[in-house]
Amino acid sequence: MDQHVTMFVNGQAMSGGELNDALAVARFTGKVCTAPRYRFYSFHDTFPGLLPAGAGGWGVPGETYQISYTDLRERLLPREPSELELTVIELEDGRGSLSMVCRSDPAGLPGVTEITEPGGWREYLAKRAAR
Repeated sequence: MDQHVTMFVNGQAMSGGELNDALAVARFTGKVCTAPRYRFYSFHDTFPGLLPAGAGGWGVPGETYQISYTDLRERLLPREPSELELTVIELEDGRGSLSMVCRSDPAGLPGVTEITEPGGWREYLAKRAAR
């Protein structure tokens, strides 16, 4: 029997995103924010990345899913960008969750924009499209 874990997503794997099909067999457990300990970046307006920040961070909105280790390994992780890695983050209610985070601090890299502001990935993309 394959065990299930909680996975927090905040970009294209959220409902309606192009990677959400990787979570088709996972169970959606709700919308949630991270603890206010992260900065948030857009990589070429293609995908976002969390960066643990401690001071100066904020609660990044996203969604949680219950997913089996097998589906995580075979369906979701192979489609994640190489700039991100799997780790455990803290959610706003103090629970832990698996999530993808930046492998290193992306500040100042070409095509990377800090988007640490209310609304998260979807609101950021909507603002970009309205310009």
